[in-house]
Amino acid sequence: MRLLGLTGGIASGKSTVSNLFKDAGVPIVDADIVARDVVRKGTGGWKKIVKAFGNDILFENGEINRALLGQIVFSDPEKRQLLNHLLAPHISSAIFWEIAKLWMKGSKVIILDIPLLFETKMDRWTHPVIVVWVDPQIQIERLMSRDGCSEEQAQNRINAQLALDWKKSEADIVINNSGSLDDTKEQFQEVLRKVSEPLTWKERLRSRDGLFSVVLCTAVGVLLAQKNLS
Repeated sequence: MRLLGLTGGIASGKSTVSNLFKDAGVPIVDADIVARDVVRKGTGGWKKIVKAFGNDILFENGEINRALLGQIVFSDPEKRQLLNHLLAPHISSAIFWEIAKLWMKGSKVIILDIPLLFETKMDRWTHPVIVVWVDPQIQIERLMSRDGCSEEQAQNRINAQLALDWKKSEADIVINNSGSLDDTKEQFQEVLRKVSEPLTWKERLRSRDGLFSVVLCTAVGVLLAQKNLS
């Protein structure tokens, strides 16, 4: 099984690339979706957040106001760190469960779409790591256009994350999303070709079929050994 890490920065276009993988039939484990699920009303993550941040961050129906919570943590590094600390165990376990379900289905290539791939150290479990990079000025302009925020607000939100240039330096594969969608799609096709190459023997052993092969070969070996000893 080949686990690919996909990450980027806010407004870098990571979701665009993730959707391209999805359209190509590659299964995706989306950390943003997982994060929403682990803070639904009544869950363990929900209880921890309410205890730490109070009832003021809740809608009338009891669900968490994610936009309000986002404003709070983006403006306060200590609260952002607290939130990440509270949710990290829930998100990690849910991600591994999603991987396990895809493994049981026989998926050989899986994309882990994780904005905080490096921050949560999950890059150590993935190879290759794909970073969607964008020119810093274009990133600010896209974020302002997307969220209707000021340039200062956009810059503060970008500064709250690890520098995208640093992520780029740590990547195995970089997709430059500074140009047009067609430019990104062209780069994506080359990346898709690379990640769709035959699995290495280590990756095959990690796949469901590979495990079955190991178990079968072991069982045959045991039977032959027993026959020779009898």
